[in-house]
Amino acid sequence: MIHKVVPPSEPPVTLSDPRELLTGYLDFYREAVLRKLEGLSDDELRNSRLPSGWAPLSLLKHLAYVELRWIRWGFSGEHIEEPWGDHSRPGRWSVGPDESVEDVKEFFQEQCARTRAIVAEARLEDRAATLGGRVPADEDRPTLIWILFHLLQEYARHVGHLDIARELADGVIGE
Repeated sequence: MIHKVVPPSEPPVTLSDPRELLTGYLDFYREAVLRKLEGLSDDELRNSRLPSGWAPLSLLKHLAYVELRWIRWGFSGEHIEEPWGDHSRPGRWSVGPDESVEDVKEFFQEQCARTRAIVAEARLEDRAATLGGRVPADEDRPTLIWILFHLLQEYARHVGHLDIARELADGVIGE
């Protein structure tokens, strides 16, 4: 049985400020991710219906770490103990059995809030402090606007993945 969910509005079509447009769409997709997970059982959140093996909750944790890596670790240059804490082994996202759904959601929301605060204090043309924990030459460090666009495309792609997982789980479709 298919059940369509009506999404909230996208940012206004009249937006012309790049910062407002990028941050508005990032928030739109962050909310879309959480909407896709809402109402799924713990079992549906933790298990995969796909051959690749990723589960919706591990994707949420991955997106939290994407924000942490690109904004806190890369752009701001913060020391991060485990920047790859979403991977149990290379290429595999994981959520431990001791991590509750609420813990992962809270971690995700904390990373999103931290990103918003860092972005609010920076200029779009500012360059990342590091890249993957190393400090490359200035010309090889991405600008904040590039990073935000990269985050946006990552969210859009993964929301599409969640569309499929959610439809397979219970027939819910829509942004």
